[in-house]
Amino acid sequence: MESVRRERGLKKIIKLASNENPLGPSTKALAAMRKAEKSLFLYPDGASTSLRAALAQKAGVTPHRVIVGAGSDELIELLGKTFLNPGDSIVVSDHAFIRYKMAGELMGAEVITVPMRLYTHDLTAMAAAVRENTKLVFIANPNNPTGTYNTRTELSGFLKQIGQLNERREAPMLVVVDEAYYEYASTLQKDYPETLALQKEYPYLMTLRTFSKAHALAGLRVGYGFGDPSVITALDQVRPPFNISVLGQVGAEASLKDTAQAKRAIRLVVSERKKILPVLSKLGIPVVPSAGNFILIDLSPRKGAEVFESLMNRGIIVRSMDEYGFPNHIRVTYGLPRENQQFLQALTEVLGR
Repeated sequence: MESVRRERGLKKIIKLASNENPLGPSTKALAAMRKAEKSLFLYPDGASTSLRAALAQKAGVTPHRVIVGAGSDELIELLGKTFLNPGDSIVVSDHAFIRYKMAGELMGAEVITVPMRLYTHDLTAMAAAVRENTKLVFIANPNNPTGTYNTRTELSGFLKQIGQLNERREAPMLVVVDEAYYEYASTLQKDYPETLALQKEYPYLMTLRTFSKAHALAGLRVGYGFGDPSVITALDQVRPPFNISVLGQVGAEASLKDTAQAKRAIRLVVSERKKILPVLSKLGIPVVPSAGNFILIDLSPRKGAEVFESLMNRGIIVRSMDEYGFPNHIRVTYGLPRENQQFLQALTEVLGR
């Protein structure tokens, strides 16, 4: 934001580019971090013991099933470093969160990319794409940047197929379901799957979540995962020491206990959807239905990067989608009401409608 303000001579900037929660962190999290200031000269607990215990208690699992990372980004990278070698492969969906592909490429593994169906992970096709050397399958649910999700029935059927394949393997492949927008999707979508319950039947299922979205703690970089204890142990052997700061650990734990925090974030999204989507529809601008706190907007035949630049000149930062294979789209986070109204006004001006 500062670089855009300086380079373009703008006084006010509205950032709707990174799917952050504009309401800000829990007041309980802020208070816990202020209290922790006295211990900042000490290294943090390397295992994030208290935070892991809190996550386990809330999820109804043992701490041995929990790992904490510097954002779910680090956990995705750790999965690659732990389980992949040159000659292995991973299966991902086209237009999925780009960090999965990067994790595979980092370790010299082949990335098998499966086309989407209606902007959504095609789980049947992904199961068919699995090879003997496939070690990891990544599913973003909901997916970033499309906002689409796979239902409970779809995911259960997919896991059953993978289970049948794993029966013939010496070492099972892992299915990693990235639920960065879990708080939004699990509340707003009745048929959204509960992966922690599915782990009881499918031990090769790994779930990733984060404090960066609904909890509004993106600046602390705290993600977490649930999985079989053998998987967690393997990841812990690769995980860097002290990967979560003192403030990250206490802030995340306090936010986890503030149940009102996520509810406020969800109410904001529900309220702003009702205002924004009808306006876009009236302007004749298609959007992809989203289970997260953002929308993917189709600006065809205009180029997304062109509209992105024009909006930035007006002090509004969104996200162009070229790197995700959507050259005619932009992704926009639901912001505060006044921010959303300014975005709609600026977009109308840019498109000349």
